[in-house]
Amino acid sequence: EVSSLFSMVAAWLRSSSYLNPSHHNLPVCFGLSAVDGTDRLCVSERAQCIPSRVLHLRQLPPDVSEQEVLSLALPFGRVSKLITLKTKNQAFLEMASEEAAVTMVNYYTSATPSIRSQPVYIQYSTHRELKTDNMTSQRAQAALQAINAGAVHSGNMTSGGEGRGIAPGQSPVLRIIVENLFYPVTLEVLQQIFSKFGSVLKIITFTRNNQFQALLQFSDTVHAQHAKATLDGQNIYNGCCTLRIDFSKLSALNVKYNNDKSRDFTRADLPSGELEPTAAFAVISINPCRPHSHCMGFWHSPSSGLSMAAVPGSLVSHPRVSLQMAPPVVHSVLLVSNLNPESVTPHCLFILFGVYGDVQRVKILFNKKENALVQMSDATQAQLAMSHLNGQRLHGNVIRVTLSKHPVVQLPRGGAGQEEQALTRDFSGSALHRFKKPGSKNFNNIFPPSATLHLSNIPSSVSEEALKDLFSSNGFAVKAFKFFQKDRKMALMQLASVEEAIEALIILHDHQLDHNQHLRVSFSKSTI
Repeated sequence: EVSSLFSMVAAWLRSSSYLNPSHHNLPVCFGLSAVDGTDRLCVSERAQCIPSRVLHLRQLPPDVSEQEVLSLALPFGRVSKLITLKTKNQAFLEMASEEAAVTMVNYYTSATPSIRSQPVYIQYSTHRELKTDNMTSQRAQAALQAINAGAVHSGNMTSGGEGRGIAPGQSPVLRIIVENLFYPVTLEVLQQIFSKFGSVLKIITFTRNNQFQALLQFSDTVHAQHAKATLDGQNIYNGCCTLRIDFSKLSALNVKYNNDKSRDFTRADLPSGELEPTAAFAVISINPCRPHSHCMGFWHSPSSGLSMAAVPGSLVSHPRVSLQMAPPVVHSVLLVSNLNPESVTPHCLFILFGVYGDVQRVKILFNKKENALVQMSDATQAQLAMSHLNGQRLHGNVIRVTLSKHPVVQLPRGGAGQEEQALTRDFSGSALHRFKKPGSKNFNNIFPPSATLHLSNIPSSVSEEALKDLFSSNGFAVKAFKFFQKDRKMALMQLASVEEAIEALIILHDHQLDHNQHLRVSFSKSTI
């Protein structure tokens, strides 16, 4: 938590006019007549208090530790001495310089710090220095020396001890991975979140290893540090869409197109280009991301120094609810556009969108057959389908999937012609719904389209060659195949491309393999 505060303070210092105490009206504050907790006014309640290297902290938790107190001060510079008065819930800090003390007071004047969610008040003391000669103070000094040494060793402070947490050699480009992608995360959502920490110049979004990822370039490394320190591990929406953030090895991004996958905010003249499902940018080298075993929000540690909510610009409203963003309010109907009117059918869309939810109705528009409406069971399923299928290729076309303004798909009226009626299908009673059983394992196996397909419900009489022949006879090039070692009813099959895999799933899902068993096909996160 101290390291995250370093980055936040560094960003604040860059834009602050408080570095020179003569440029700021000093706050009203209280001093002490002696180091015994007895308050008296410095001059008067309306008078300005004289800056001092010694700071007085009040309303500390009863069993506060020296480390917790020091965590509030270290981002502003080296702490020379520390005295804690635990029976009075107070403490004194002596900073190495008056400038560091003034900076710290001014910062916390606009952002009240807290320890364990309890507000702490900081002011100048009338003492010009602290005397530390008793055993309690000696223990505090030992803790102080250890923490100061750790801060210098970790690079958070310069060798002179007066640094403000700007770590050297880091990039203004962040690599972002969004885990637990329950709602779609767009380029605009990322820009909205990260621009609170500085000027965002460029964003590139893409899918890699079946994960939604992005590269985001700030105008300044300090802004990138600030954003990473605050947002890494946070949820965009409550309980989902967890951000995992690292510094990229790239020093700058080269954006070719301005569209919904990539954006250069400094170049409004860039063309939109033809959007590919993977990414609209040049081939670049991306540093590997550290592994994460699970997704979780920000937990406030009892030993942490500063509550994140106390930092200006922080989006944290509660220790567990990370970002103040409400999930989008949507209907369950999707508009699918840029379809191939010669190939698309309601059944085709039912099978494809059914990978991400139970499709209720599909309508291909009579006068615009390149457009269709797909009604899912609920808004969550609509969001999942949109986030995974928008920008994918179907029958040679890059399809667009957006939210429709229609709350439901209307069935044709009685006077509609035969062709118009054939373009609208009601699938609400279909036996092919994947998610109709509560607690189904299918809920845990929802993945973006990939070239590798997961095959299941395979009869023991069906061989590897028979399955390969089935796919190749339908025009698909099989690149690899593997039965599951522990369960031969399942297998992985890798095709030549994601587009081929999408079409294979549409054609061969529910294909009858023997008299009572039908093949089940879905996208896999694995590779062979």
